[in-house]
Amino acid sequence: MYPPDKLQSSVWCDSTRNKIEEVEALSSIYGDEWCVIDEASRIFCIKISSDAEKQKLTACLQIILPPDYPSAAPPIYQINAAWLRGSERAKLANSLEDIYVEHAGESILYLWVERIRDFLVEKSHSSGPVIQEGKVNVTAEEDVEDDDEDVPDLRVLKDTVEKTHFFLDQANDEEIPPIKHGSPITDRRSTFQPHLAPVVTPRQVKMVLEKLYENKKIASATHNIYAYRIYCEDKHSFLQDCEDDGETAAGGRLLHLLQILDVRDVMVVVSRWYGGILLGPDRFKHINNCARNILMDEGYVASTDEACKSGAKTKRSKSKKTK
Repeated sequence: MYPPDKLQSSVWCDSTRNKIEEVEALSSIYGDEWCVIDEASRIFCIKISSDAEKQKLTACLQIILPPDYPSAAPPIYQINAAWLRGSERAKLANSLEDIYVEHAGESILYLWVERIRDFLVEKSHSSGPVIQEGKVNVTAEEDVEDDDEDVPDLRVLKDTVEKTHFFLDQANDEEIPPIKHGSPITDRRSTFQPHLAPVVTPRQVKMVLEKLYENKKIASATHNIYAYRIYCEDKHSFLQDCEDDGETAAGGRLLHLLQILDVRDVMVVVSRWYGGILLGPDRFKHINNCARNILMDEGYVASTDEACKSGAKTKRSKSKKTK
C-alpha cells in the first residue's frame, strides 16, 4: 500500500501547480500503469488490477482534471470494465463520491485509485462464481474483442469535458422525478421494458437510477441500458450521456435515438431480461422500439399517425401556394 500523504497536501493557491504535483506523484507511484493521454487537456488513464491469483479483475480509470480541480470541482472520470454493471457500478460510483465529499478541496486521485483497487479485491474474493477477465456471463452477444474492452475511448472521454458531472450538483432538496413504466416487448424468451422520467439535472438522473434499483425485478435485469438529454438554457447546449450496462453499444444507440427524435429533459431506461436465446441485432431494434413507444406514450414525440397527418397538412399547404 502506498502512503496517501504523498498525494494529500494542503491546498495550493496555484491549482495548476497542485495538479502537476499530483500527476508527478501518481506517475512515480504507479509507473507504467499510469498513462498520459493528452497532457495539454489534462486527460489521464490508469489500469487497475486486483492482483488476485484466483480471479484477477482489471478496470481502466480515465480521468480529466477540470481547471478548478481540486479546489472547487472533482475529476471527471469514466471507468471501463466489462464485468462492472448495474448496481455494482452505482455502488462504486457512490463510494468515489463519498471520498470527494469527505476530502472536498483536496487532491483525491490516489484515494480514488486505491478505492477502486480495494473494490476489485473484494469482488475477486467474493463467494460468487469465478469471473474470467474480459468475459461477462450475460447474453454473450457482445460484438467486440476481449482485448478492446478496457481500451480508453478518448472521444467519449473528451465529450464528458462539456458535461456537468454527477458530483457537481450536491443539492439535497431535489425530489425524485415521477417514473413511468412502459409496456414490455418479449421475443424468444427475452423481455424488454422501458422506464421514463423527466430530468433537468444530473443529480435527478442519479436519483432515478437509485429508485429503479430499489425494485428487485429491475435490479435483477441482465442489462439496464439508459440514456438522457438535458437542455442547458444558459449554454444553449445539451448535457447528455448513456450507459450500456454490459449490452455493448446499446447505450450509444439509445442516445442516438433521443438525438434523432430531438427530445430534451428526459431519461429513458430499458431493462432487458435475457431468456437464453441470442437475438443478434434484433435486440437493438427492441431496445429502440421500447424507448420510442414510451416517449410517444408520454407525449415527448408525436405518434406515427399524428406525424403523417402533420406531413399531409404541410404538403397541402405547399400545393395551395404553388397554384
